[in-house]
Amino acid sequence: MQNLIVTIIQPDLAWEDKGANLAKFEGFFQTIIGKQDLVVLPEMFNTGFVMNPKAIAEPMEGPTMQWMANYAGATGSVITGSLVINEKDHFYNRLIWMTPDGNYSYYDKRHLFRFGNEHLEFSNGQKRLVTEINGWKICPLVCYDLRFPVWSKNTFQHGKYEYDILIYVANWPARRSYAYRQLLIARAIENQSYVIGVNRVGVDGKGTMHQGDSVIIDFKGNPLIDISTDVEDMKTLMLDYDQIEEFRDGFTVGMDWDDFEIR
Repeated sequence: MQNLIVTIIQPDLAWEDKGANLAKFEGFFQTIIGKQDLVVLPEMFNTGFVMNPKAIAEPMEGPTMQWMANYAGATGSVITGSLVINEKDHFYNRLIWMTPDGNYSYYDKRHLFRFGNEHLEFSNGQKRLVTEINGWKICPLVCYDLRFPVWSKNTFQHGKYEYDILIYVANWPARRSYAYRQLLIARAIENQSYVIGVNRVGVDGKGTMHQGDSVIIDFKGNPLIDISTDVEDMKTLMLDYDQIEEFRDGFTVGMDWDDFEIR
């Protein structure tokens, strides 16, 4: 299996300013063209975590989708992150998985953040996405989904794991940063998978502080790289499939996982 090169970007997002945010990511992209397989951006990467979807939502053929397609092609990598989408007068916090050829798949955030009234403004998703790069199986989720281990749970059937990497794109507040870090580690250990968490920094338009803590964690719960708190930065890491395969073959906890059904 080919190794996977992943770049994570931790920005300070301008509140509801799509032009400024996309320009910022373009600056990051200039240094990574052709050097990675996957680029991970935060939740609502073009606006910040907003609760006025009528004012900022875009259709699926909108400018931010076109921007993602253009830069996925230019960088030769998959680009993923979430944005606010209007589809048939329903609003979704939708994670987009944009490939270099301009094709895409998507995941709608299932667990809407009730304590920020997200459930009053958005429709939630009902189906997980498990996608693939170079033979790696990847399950991307969004922020508050991190607190729900059943929804995040890996499966093991016919000798195969459902996914190899969990991704959480986030706007996770600094005041709950300890929980964020520990939950990412727990998801890695319990699912025997790599975990990628990408969060923003800075103060948003509601006065909420974010400190980042963006990280890539291995299947044992060990951080492999992280970005310093409270700074904008980007880091790249090559993930080794042989390492996760060797670990799983020697300690196949998946054989004893409980069967379950999500309704």
